Amino acid sequence: MAATRNLTAGLIIYAWMRLSGAPKPTLKQWKTTGFVGIFLLLSGNGFVSWAEQHVVSGAAAVLVGSVPLWIVMLDSFRPGGRRPAWQTAAGALVGFAGIVILINPFSRGDSSESIPIVGALVLLLAALSWSIGSIYSRENHESMPKQPMLASGMELIVGGAGLLATGTIFGEWGKLNLAAVSLNSLLGLGYLIVFGSLVGFASYSWLLGVAPTSLVSTYAYVNPLVAVVLGNLLAQEPLNLRIILATLLIVGAVILINTTRATRVIRSPIASAKKPPLIGGTPATPQVPVSDGCSAGED
Repeated sequence: MAATRNLTAGLIIYAWMRLSGAPKPTLKQWKTTGFVGIFLLLSGNGFVSWAEQHVVSGAAAVLVGSVPLWIVMLDSFRPGGRRPAWQTAAGALVGFAGIVILINPFSRGDSSESIPIVGALVLLLAALSWSIGSIYSRENHESMPKQPMLASGMELIVGGAGLLATGTIFGEWGKLNLAAVSLNSLLGLGYLIVFGSLVGFASYSWLLGVAPTSLVSTYAYVNPLVAVVLGNLLAQEPLNLRIILATLLIVGAVILINTTRATRVIRSPIASAKKPPLIGGTPATPQVPVSDGCSAGED
């Protein structure tokens, strides 16, 4: 399912960009975008696809929303990384406190009151993988195609091919029963291809080039709220006080981190132009502060 979603969208975007005049990617560009695609889509999207069989969608989205927290941690401890401001460090601590509350490891006896620990750990691993791919993309943006859409299509192709190979290795073809596939399943897959990968990924890549990154980064704390509410309304997923508290803590931590980084860029716009800012897997053109006080930040 995940391979079909990403491969289909990637091939469509790639063909569209090439027919629109985009130059043929070099082998070096394929290697760079391929590495990003493996971490973002094979590991990131693949782990989420597996974990959502066991973890309700709202809780899964909240855990995946921890990506900015992982980026702060990785960017602080890697060689040449920057020490985070105290607000950023505080946001990371609050965010991880929210994750602990959401997983609820001290209440393993009541399955209705806790998130499956294996599923939660896989989701955190997915967020970590997405963060590694994001940092790698930022540091190697010069080795990627100049057109963000073309790079996104290449990432989708490599990530989708990796998912297809992984599913084959684990024998998932033998578990596929086409006769048992329902209309709702096909509509769900079609929705993910069109709106999740084609429209969503394409719009996301385009926005990175024309809008302040601090504005685009709001996805990191909008998605969990939407997923928690829709999961409760459409799928009758639990929405208790613990989930609400954990969601508020994690969302608040991400807002604090992004706000702090945006403020630092406003104070030093020249420094922010040294490296293209990044959210997700595609680097954006450096932005300068605009009249309404918004500026590009780094994710």
